[in-house]
This record gives sequence, C-alpha cells and structure tokens, in this order.
Amino acid sequence: MKIFMKLLVIAILIAVGVGFYFRLNDDTLTGDRIIGIAVLASAFILMPIFLVVRWRGKKLEDYTLSEKNMKKMRDKGIDRL
Repeated sequence: MKIFMKLLVIAILIAVGVGFYFRLNDDTLTGDRIIGIAVLASAFILMPIFLVVRWRGKKLEDYTLSEKNMKKMRDKGIDRL
C-alpha cells in the first residue's frame, strides 16, 4: 500500500507539471483540466489512502478526551500548562 501511495504521489506531481507545461504553451484549457484532475485525485484518492495507512492499528480512544484519559492527564500533571 505504501508503494502504491508513493507511485500515486509521483503520478499526481507529474500531472501537475504537465498541466503547467500546457498552460505555458498557450493551451490553458487543457492545462487547467489536467491540474484540476490532479488536485481532485490528491483530495479524493490520495488523502483517504494516506489516512487509512496512517491510522491502521491505532485505537481512536487513545486520542479522545474521555474521563479515563482526563484522569491519566491529571495524574501525570499534564493539564497544568
């Protein structure tokens, strides 16, 4: 999955570069379309894959403010910043 993410990042960066190349050569409509598709791919394909890879194996309750976690913070003195 990490290799797929790296390849997707490289493909998106290449697409943005190609889009700007088209924009510089007086084909702004095609360049804007390529850049737009790359931005959409990064937002709707790359970001969810990244979030799944980063959150795999972690418990959400470790990162929420529950009574148990508040008690741990009070015991450690973390809440007195």
